[in-house]
Amino acid sequence: MTVGAAYVIIVEQILKSKGYTKLKMQIGNGDIPKCEQIPGMQLDYYRFKASITEDIQEANLVVSHAGAGSCLEVLEARKPLVVVINQQLMDNHQLELAEQLHADGHLFYSSCSNLGTTLELMDLNKLKPFPAGNGKDFVDFLDSMLGFNKFL
Repeated sequence: MTVGAAYVIIVEQILKSKGYTKLKMQIGNGDIPKCEQIPGMQLDYYRFKASITEDIQEANLVVSHAGAGSCLEVLEARKPLVVVINQQLMDNHQLELAEQLHADGHLFYSSCSNLGTTLELMDLNKLKPFPAGNGKDFVDFLDSMLGFNKFL
């Protein structure tokens, strides 16, 4: 996704109106944001990092693509999450995942074109914590599917 300067300014203004003071973006191979700084709002970006775990831990709000790994990492870190759907994907699993996690009350989702509106209207107090995973249940399920529980 290419981030236009005007769009970044709009998002910054909305976030600032909600009390946020810093916007950090991972831009990958995208265009470097070229926009004026909004007073009281720090804009920072980087292309890639080996891990964004530290950024997630420091965040008050995460806006991410709607990939399953990204969603789970942020939700397990107990951070408020807005996911942006890639509408160009075939078999749009991102949309299915985002719709379900939203229906369960764990996140907000948006397309690129309505991200500003989603940020304006979101009420983080309505979000429910994502339940902690139970690794034993998953292991037991795999064992039963692979027939390992027959040997116990």
